[in-house]
Amino acid sequence: MASDQATCDGSLSSTDFQNAANAFAQKWNKFNSGFPEWSWIDCSNRLGFATHGVTEGYLSLQKVIFPRSMEEEHDKGSSNDQEEPFDTATLVQSTIDSDNGDRYDFHVVYSSSYRVPVLYFHAQTSDGQPLNIGEIEKNLPSKSSDVLMESKWTFITQQEHPYLNRPWYMLHPCGTSEWMKLLLADHAHNSTDRYLVSWFTVVGQVFGLKLPLEMLKS
Repeated sequence: MASDQATCDGSLSSTDFQNAANAFAQKWNKFNSGFPEWSWIDCSNRLGFATHGVTEGYLSLQKVIFPRSMEEEHDKGSSNDQEEPFDTATLVQSTIDSDNGDRYDFHVVYSSSYRVPVLYFHAQTSDGQPLNIGEIEKNLPSKSSDVLMESKWTFITQQEHPYLNRPWYMLHPCGTSEWMKLLLADHAHNSTDRYLVSWFTVVGQVFGLKLPLEMLKS
């Protein structure tokens, strides 16, 4: 059974994380059929990850294509200052075989240190060359780059992926529990099953990944 901790201090237990991850994936796959599906990657049987009573693993979203036209729009800057920030759903595509864009893989991993989910991501060109941080910033909606520069809550850093043992970029979780506590404070009924939905409304905006209205209401 899910605990009430998520509604108290903005953090999650590892068990609640898996429950929240499964609930999030089911809702995403139901209401966001235009994108690849989130799937749970079970790591319990991998050497070094076996934990008594805890299922080790992470959520995975593969092969999201960011069209290179986004870089051109980013370089031009915003021509309309009245636009709503992060209204970029049309800028992100999911065409798996696209040769005219950069491929992003996203993983949601539980941080036992911060007791919150963390968004890891890997980006590469259509021919498999990894993107550096400067190239990644060009792929982001222009206002996302500004927020990342100014925000004390979220910034991009590179660390070793805890399950793949390779360097991946991540949105640092240092302030996650604080803003999650604020998000959940207005929803006393908000269960652990809705935790990742609320969390993704913030972190997904960085990449222009928006949740369907039906998913937010479900």
